[in-house]
Amino acid sequence: MEYRKLGESDLSLSVITFGAWAAGGWMWGGTERKGAIHAIKASYDLGVTSIDTAPIYGQGTSEEIVGEAIKDIPRDKVQILTKYGMRWDLAKGNFGFKSQDNDGNSIDVYRYSGKDSIIKECEDSLKRLKTDYIDLYQMHWPDVTTPIDESMEAILRLIEQGKVRQAGVSNYNVDQMKQAETVLKLASNQVPFSMINRDIEDELVPYCLEHKKAILAYSPMGRGLLTGKIKPGHQFAQGDHRASYRFFKEENIKQTDDFLQKIKPLADSKNASLSQLVIRWTIDRPGITIALVGARNAEQAVQNAKAIDIQLSRDDIDFINQQLEALELV
Repeated sequence: MEYRKLGESDLSLSVITFGAWAAGGWMWGGTERKGAIHAIKASYDLGVTSIDTAPIYGQGTSEEIVGEAIKDIPRDKVQILTKYGMRWDLAKGNFGFKSQDNDGNSIDVYRYSGKDSIIKECEDSLKRLKTDYIDLYQMHWPDVTTPIDESMEAILRLIEQGKVRQAGVSNYNVDQMKQAETVLKLASNQVPFSMINRDIEDELVPYCLEHKKAILAYSPMGRGLLTGKIKPGHQFAQGDHRASYRFFKEENIKQTDDFLQKIKPLADSKNASLSQLVIRWTIDRPGITIALVGARNAEQAVQNAKAIDIQLSRDDIDFINQQLEALELV
């Protein structure tokens, strides 16, 4: 495994980090706790020491699963990344959307990052994760009802108390990052990035490169679309958010599948899966520090971790990029 430091912080993560959203089941058609725990442990055995989760993922379920999976691992050998600012148990802040929990009960999700709320969320996360500190604590989504300064001052207090090592944000633009940095030093920004979603390369990547901020790429597999397993006509399980996600329109599935078939011979030549090729391309992309990759079971987790063994030459990368340029998703 390879490890990279987050910006100018003292925190290093495995470049392939376990993304535990799907492990929590919420918006992914349910979860299988035992399989998720085995996936995290299998990843760790191959050097994936970093795990990213959030309270909203299964309304605490994902964090509980992470806590269970790492309970026998020395705490300083694993890096826990979690988030704050999405409340399903408090109607305050900016209303986000209506959803259902894993039991099918209706919930309203709010984006709220008031100071007292953050302090409470941190305590709740520490209990679920069975730990006394969080390595990277990230604002999940911007909250337009709370000044960024107020939120960052709460994180500064948690850092001073030793409950948080480093501060990060997620889904922030450049201006929001600049505002946060008037209060504390950010280590990273976690944002969506994949072969089919490269919007951040216009402004955010150049800014982070210049100011030595790490970028944690989430959904590098396009939420499964870039695995090659989703074909035109695919039927999603009930409760799976991807059924209404724009990248999964029938035309986009077809175009993406055509693209994947063009690069499959390259994957075959390296004795790699399409997923492994995509992960390797992602972590080799300028400005991308870490790729967050999820897995439902140990087999998927092992395949993801072994993507680190793939090596891409300049010619390989140029070939992939040429095929990408011809891709026009609707």
